[in-house]
Amino acid sequence: MSQKWLTPLKLDPTPILLSAGNEAVAYFAKRDLLGENVKQINYIWQLPDVQKAFRKQQSDGSWKHTGKETVSYPKYHYSLVQTWKTLRILIEQYELNNKHEGTRKASEFLFSCQTSQGDIRGMLANQYATYYTGAILALLIKAGYEDDPRVKKGLNWLLSMRQDDGGWTIPILTHEIDKKTWIQITSVYAEPLEPDRTKPFSHNWTDMALRAFAAHPKYRRSKEALKAADLLKSRFFKPDVYTSYQDAKYWVTFQFWWPNIVTTLDSLSVMGYSKNDPDIKKALNWLVDNQSADGLWNLYYTKEKASSKTNKTTQERRLWLTLTIARILKRFY
Repeated sequence: MSQKWLTPLKLDPTPILLSAGNEAVAYFAKRDLLGENVKQINYIWQLPDVQKAFRKQQSDGSWKHTGKETVSYPKYHYSLVQTWKTLRILIEQYELNNKHEGTRKASEFLFSCQTSQGDIRGMLANQYATYYTGAILALLIKAGYEDDPRVKKGLNWLLSMRQDDGGWTIPILTHEIDKKTWIQITSVYAEPLEPDRTKPFSHNWTDMALRAFAAHPKYRRSKEALKAADLLKSRFFKPDVYTSYQDAKYWVTFQFWWPNIVTTLDSLSVMGYSKNDPDIKKALNWLVDNQSADGLWNLYYTKEKASSKTNKTTQERRLWLTLTIARILKRFY
């Protein structure tokens, strides 16, 4: 398998991915970076971390939230949030799909939160959550539901919720709302606010909505998806136009599912974009220039976080981040 993707890097990250003691990361590095024959994916599904997650799955396919609860509507809000958090790791890291019974049950729970309009409702009480709808649909597509009519309905809903410029934001962000009202309408039942479509798109929330289109083999090359992708990449390293996650530092803060240059490049790398595109080249050059001395990438690149001690959890996340970046580089190069 071609190793051209290593050319711009100072260090080959593969050795540490193979030797760090994370069996799943080593498996995917062998398969995706070295092109080696590996065991069937079912082998990964039997790993302790995967089995531990499914032991906590509830009978309806969801996972129970264990923290403090302050939101009253809808009743399934907290189980929806926890199911999204858990299933995201199972699908995106361990590549679970609907051939696994637990994944099927979890997927059906997520589908049960879909409205007749097509969106996944409940992350922001009864308000439209374009960003989470996109991210959740991306999981369902990766799990094998790309041809499910419920996915098509969700994608069509997202297309109907674009701003006039072709990107997405969170509809409630397009309105002037005081903090007290914001907390109220995202905690209890309130009629959803329609977006002011004349307001500009948000690169943060366009990133999350676009993930669904990037994951879909047919929709990823649609003119609507490519228009949104063009808008998104034009904002690399710039502040968002809305106050939520506005600081430009979030482009290089690699935590969980929040938008950054890696999540965006991950989508664009499967949508047909070239490494020679000026915007993409700028982002790829940043990744190359900021590889750490141990061959991995850090989770944070801001002054207040850069000096944080690396614990076991942080190191595990760095391994998964580095694997994702290596896959992106391999696609582009």
